[in-house]
Amino acid sequence: MNYRLSDAARADGHRLHVHDSLASTNTEAMERARAGESGPLWIVAKSQEAGRGRRGNAWTSLPGNLAASLLWPVGGIEPDRVATLGFVAGVALAGALDQACGTVPGFANGPDARSFTLKWPNDVLAGSAKLAGILLEAEVLPGGRRAVVIGFGVNVAAAPEGLAYPATSLAALGIGVGAEKVLEYLSIHVTETARIWNRARNFEGIRARWLARASGLGSRVAVRSGAETLEGLFETIDEGGRLVILAPDGTRRTVTAGEVHFGTAATAA
Repeated sequence: MNYRLSDAARADGHRLHVHDSLASTNTEAMERARAGESGPLWIVAKSQEAGRGRRGNAWTSLPGNLAASLLWPVGGIEPDRVATLGFVAGVALAGALDQACGTVPGFANGPDARSFTLKWPNDVLAGSAKLAGILLEAEVLPGGRRAVVIGFGVNVAAAPEGLAYPATSLAALGIGVGAEKVLEYLSIHVTETARIWNRARNFEGIRARWLARASGLGSRVAVRSGAETLEGLFETIDEGGRLVILAPDGTRRTVTAGEVHFGTAATAA
């Protein structure tokens, strides 16, 4: 695989390091930050042995899938606004997948052309199946400097089996692009969405784009966090990216983290 960044990303100062094998691209990117790197720097592994997902879960990256992390400069950005980068990443990844569909004759104009939806807070779905995940990690480094890494895992060639939820891949959807092309498209869309975001000055612009793709918007939702489960309707996300739930008693509750279930799955959560 010959990975490359888009011309637009390179013009904006993005750089790329490609590794044959890594335990975790997020770990490597954070180690680069600890060594003084500020980014934007992409880390890609052709083979990732110990990928991570949210809430301590493992992320399995099969051969031919995309495992990439982006070390993003956040100097001067208020700490409580950094989390909105996860939504920048989601909008960018969905746009990149749209572009990948456009390379398949007939697909871009078909009913599935914009079937990629965003599940709060960090998944990309194709229909009801998980296609990709995003992991945002932050660390305060010695001297007070902050580092943020955005990890992208995309099932390009295959989806793991035996998961507790349905999963799919681009190949299973009939989209015949490789991981290297997905990365190139992703670097285009990250550059574009980052400009809209404007160092967190315009999260509203990203929020509107994210909500236009939101999975389960307006439907029943259950969010489990520890021993507590909060149920209601998924109304929106707020100015900080928190999930806003309209509870049965008419009150609104905001959620910062948790395991999310929609529709009939919410009833069983």
